[in-house]
Amino acid sequence: MTRRRKLLLAGAVVVGMAGLAWAWQANVFRANPAIDFAGPVAGWDAWGNDQGGSRYSPLTQITPENAWALKPAWTYHIGMAKDPPEFSSPTFEATPIIAENRLYVCAGTGKIAAVDPETGKEIWAVQPDSDNYSTYLINCRGVTYARDVKIEEGQLCAGKIFAGTLDGRMLAYDSATGKECPSFGANGVVDIKADMGKRERGDITISSPPVVVGNLVVTNHGVRDNVRTDMPAGTIRAFDVHTGQPVWSWNAVPPGLKTPPAPPAGEKFVRSTPNSWAPMSVDPALNLIYVPMGNAPPDHIAAGRNGLDYYSSAVVALDATTGQVRWHFNTVHKDVWDYDIPSQPVLFDLPTANGTIPALVQATKVGHIFVLDRRTGKPLFPVEERPVPQSELPGEVLSPTQPFPANPAFIVRDPDLTEDDMWGFTPYDKYKCKEAFNSVESKGIFTPPSTKGWIQFPSFMGASNWGSVTVDQKRGILIANTNQVAAIMKLVPNAEIEARTKAGERIMPTKGADYGLSMLPLLSPFGAPCNRPPWGKLMAIDLKAGKVLWNVPLGTTRDQAPFPAWFKIGVPNMGGSIVTGSGLVFIGATSDEYIRAYDIKSGEVVWRARLPAGGQSTPMTYRLKKDGRQYVVIAAGGHKFMGTGLGDSLVAFALPEGS
Repeated sequence: MTRRRKLLLAGAVVVGMAGLAWAWQANVFRANPAIDFAGPVAGWDAWGNDQGGSRYSPLTQITPENAWALKPAWTYHIGMAKDPPEFSSPTFEATPIIAENRLYVCAGTGKIAAVDPETGKEIWAVQPDSDNYSTYLINCRGVTYARDVKIEEGQLCAGKIFAGTLDGRMLAYDSATGKECPSFGANGVVDIKADMGKRERGDITISSPPVVVGNLVVTNHGVRDNVRTDMPAGTIRAFDVHTGQPVWSWNAVPPGLKTPPAPPAGEKFVRSTPNSWAPMSVDPALNLIYVPMGNAPPDHIAAGRNGLDYYSSAVVALDATTGQVRWHFNTVHKDVWDYDIPSQPVLFDLPTANGTIPALVQATKVGHIFVLDRRTGKPLFPVEERPVPQSELPGEVLSPTQPFPANPAFIVRDPDLTEDDMWGFTPYDKYKCKEAFNSVESKGIFTPPSTKGWIQFPSFMGASNWGSVTVDQKRGILIANTNQVAAIMKLVPNAEIEARTKAGERIMPTKGADYGLSMLPLLSPFGAPCNRPPWGKLMAIDLKAGKVLWNVPLGTTRDQAPFPAWFKIGVPNMGGSIVTGSGLVFIGATSDEYIRAYDIKSGEVVWRARLPAGGQSTPMTYRLKKDGRQYVVIAAGGHKFMGTGLGDSLVAFALPEGS
């Protein structure tokens, strides 16, 4: 045998051994596990599974021991957006719900579909005729089911599916057939813009599912950022489930103003109040709706708000019958960082030495997690007011303090960045990152906006975003996925905007304000975040003890860098997690196109699977009586601005049949 043939043979043996090792690690040679059909059966009733948004399922068929065997069970294609605007990203980031043994889901195109939850076959689908213009995301995060008790079982629209549209309408369809509900509004349509006064295209959008409490369906809506100082009101609206007639509305006008502003002539609502765009929660027993609030415009300057930012970046509890405020808690005072509350308030019961307390946990862009008594809004873990830097802009008066959780376990961002935190794959990109960092101001988490520019960390994506957090009530554990990425922000005087725009800067000119805004992620010349990794994390917090149980990097550079630069260093993510009774945490979200399962005890990855596009969404799980299998379902639609592949797949995973 020649030396060359010996080398080739040796190489083949090495490759073969490597293949065997891979096969062993990937469990290729394991026998399929036996499926336990004796466990609980459960659906997924609402966007966060329950009205309190816990994202917890009691299901136990898929376990940390057998999750390795999960395989794709079916895929449903909901359809891609046609000719989306260049400046926006079409997304499929919905979390489906289960009702009447059907799975319901919506897409950024506005399409709503009902599919068989065990086969993925389409039962019905509708494509509303709506204007899907958007300056950022073309999205729909979910739909809502309601049983209309005024309609006899089996009749048209006894079960209703509600969904919002990007052109500010709420739609109602028959849950069994997809036909419009004639008794609701104008043949199944309520246009919330009708009494909102003057507006421009894309000003008012509904991307989060409404909530149902009693005989009411309640919706919020988003208002465009950084466009004008004069914007439509951010009103919360309640409508009769059966007729669509308005019952109450709440506009975030501060109480007790000596000279409260009046609505413009011919309009119903005071304009430019804070809006709410993230999913809301409901406690039927307390008859409260919990609203996560955004900002009053303009987003980065407080001087021109005329006191209308009283409820900015606050959790607000509304009486579900009247819409009156019962309490509110500001997570940021006089927010000029766009640190609006982006995530659903999560309801759970907190055991204490004095008995169980009905609690609410709110994750924020700042990276602060606040645990409140949901009856009163009072903190259940101490909150401190700490001094923060003040603005040097003429006429700009900021809050002298900001609220911080006293327990560091509830601060889920990394410490404030310094020059030493600048990082690179090479000395060159590390040097350029340090240069960019030192070109602007950095005074910590609440560095005031300025014309020189400032480091914002976490960035406008936040530490937490709309994926919210998950609470395992059984174990008393909170699961949070976070981003650890910085941005460079800069106020641009109006007189300079035109020339600087022509020179290539991307500036958002807020009409009516003294400044426009430039906002860019702090990235190296190679496109990686400048601060040292992890850039994305997954962590578990013991809610009773108030301590971190584990904190691990979330995701790899698999789809953002060429081989062999695939590192398990934690990457930017968008979406949320769920947890099961068997102790599994399922999450997609990452800029590598995987869905993963983690063991809640250790934070160890016990399974992962490639998705056909980015999984910038929150999964869900269910097990119905028909075939008895537990399914894990996730929308793989991608996100242009995160650099993940775009798609239209709803993918279901399950343990193999016949196991």
